[in-house]
Amino acid sequence: MFDKFCTILLINFAKFLTGVRLIWRDCEPVAKQRIYYANHSSHADFVLIWSALPKHIRENTRAIAAADYWSKTAIRKFMIHKMFNAVLVDRSAKTLNPLKPILEALRDGYSIIIFPEGTRNKEDVLLPFKSGIYLLAKENPEIEIVPIWLDNFKRVMPKGHFIPLPLLCTLVAGSAVKLKEGETKQEFLNRLRDKLIASGEELPKNS
Repeated sequence: MFDKFCTILLINFAKFLTGVRLIWRDCEPVAKQRIYYANHSSHADFVLIWSALPKHIRENTRAIAAADYWSKTAIRKFMIHKMFNAVLVDRSAKTLNPLKPILEALRDGYSIIIFPEGTRNKEDVLLPFKSGIYLLAKENPEIEIVPIWLDNFKRVMPKGHFIPLPLLCTLVAGSAVKLKEGETKQEFLNRLRDKLIASGEELPKNS
């Protein structure tokens, strides 16, 4: 009960502080299995996306998070396991298959939130996408892959800050993508990247 109370409190705090809203463009907010992918600038990115999802989607969606960061302290461990039920990925070179826990989550029927840049990006231009999302799509060709653009979050959580600043933040969910037959890895990654950028360009002028 305590972990559920903390989760609800954090969701409401994130919404209150950022006024976060999720705009669905060419994509319906339905409870179906999906891979949501987004641009990445902070360890709190997935918290904002997860909080903004409708409850009927959020309950079956797990974020992908770095084990080396979220396993450092007892508070982080509590948050990532008890509050968010996230999937931790070991990014060390010792791991033979870092995608294994993600594939298991997908096999269990969960949707996931993933950041294909692979690391936090402090620039205004997207970093090249890692191949992980291509491998997930190849193993799960029936699952929709939906881009979510995070707008303004770099100003909400600037580098060196641990508490978000009270600024409006908008998310845009673009049209779903699936791996095409015969599509190469690079063609697929380029198409995903273009779809994500296009989602951000569709933001209302007054956002």
